[in-house]
Amino acid sequence: MSLNRYRLKHLVKNKHRGAKLTQALLARPDKLIGLILIGNNFVNILAASIATVICVRLWGDYGIEIATGALTIIILVFAEITPKTLAALHPEKVAFPASYVLTPLYRFFYPLIWMVMSLTNSLLRLFGVDIDEAREHSINSEELKIIVNEAGALIPKRHQNMLLSILDLEKVTVEDIMIPRSEVSGIDLEDDLDEIIEQLRSAVHTRFPVFKNDIDNVVGFLHARQVIKLLAKIEDEISLQSIQDAMTPVNFIPEGTPLNTQLLNFQRKKCRIGLVVDEYGDIQGLVTLEDILEEIVGEFTTDFAALSKDIQIEKDGSIIIDGSATIRDINRSLNWEISTDGPKTLNGIILEHLESIPQAGTGLRLAGYPMEILQIKTNMVKSVRVWPELYQPEQSSPQK
Repeated sequence: MSLNRYRLKHLVKNKHRGAKLTQALLARPDKLIGLILIGNNFVNILAASIATVICVRLWGDYGIEIATGALTIIILVFAEITPKTLAALHPEKVAFPASYVLTPLYRFFYPLIWMVMSLTNSLLRLFGVDIDEAREHSINSEELKIIVNEAGALIPKRHQNMLLSILDLEKVTVEDIMIPRSEVSGIDLEDDLDEIIEQLRSAVHTRFPVFKNDIDNVVGFLHARQVIKLLAKIEDEISLQSIQDAMTPVNFIPEGTPLNTQLLNFQRKKCRIGLVVDEYGDIQGLVTLEDILEEIVGEFTTDFAALSKDIQIEKDGSIIIDGSATIRDINRSLNWEISTDGPKTLNGIILEHLESIPQAGTGLRLAGYPMEILQIKTNMVKSVRVWPELYQPEQSSPQK
């Protein structure tokens, strides 16, 4: 019972004879326990009977007490504690040889075992115990995380983090990692053609949406590969129609889609980018395959906090954070633990906390961090200064 079931399965795959017999016995642990206990109790009762007869003949009426005390010590030390402790410490060395003995005994005593276990299982069912359900050894994701964390040197730390991130994909939605609508840049077909050509020349993204007047009227995506082909033409040959002909269809993604599901959707649809929409069909942001991969392997930069335009560390130790920065990016970059259950951006969580549009200079303590609002723009918190060295655990009642 102390065997590592996953190592046992590995040994079975490697054609280990003792492991195969052991796995067959453990397939019905109730009957295996029945076999062991039948033999165990038979030997103990037989030993007690013999010892009592011998001690009574030698010491008369005192023989019963002597037999009881002596046999209790002998059985506990030599038949229970010592061998079972040894088996618990070295289960494979004990279980595999024992399986060669237990397997023929199991077959020989099967009628007796079946009769005893049928009675026992009937009693258990009266108490609401499902024997078949109890035999299942499946583990959930949280238990699998513990296994990964306890793997130690067997799995490099970076690989452990990647495995844990994969397990967490189902808990994170595209809304948590998307580029907000306000930061999505694209090509407006209503602009002058010369402005569109200049925008294509200075583009820093490999894919960007094409829309008419407003991003809600998106008509497609344009890939950098197609941009290069367009720019290779003579300017007089470039037209709005040629741009539309080079576009690819738009992939819309519901905002509550888990990342593991969206990763499979990207693979199935052979695409790498999509627009996130809410329940009303309004576009909320943009998500790419790279964004999901970064959730697994980490940012594709050596120091995200230093390179991020949303997070700037000042010389005095304070940190200036853009209000549009997502809570997940802030937590990952600065190793903080701000809750991600509510609003997804710093602006959103501040507005929810204050329950009003604040003024510049307003101070608050959010998730234990003292903050000062530096700039307000179009009813949004544009920038915030945080003093992480003054962090205090969050109190039960929020401070404003």
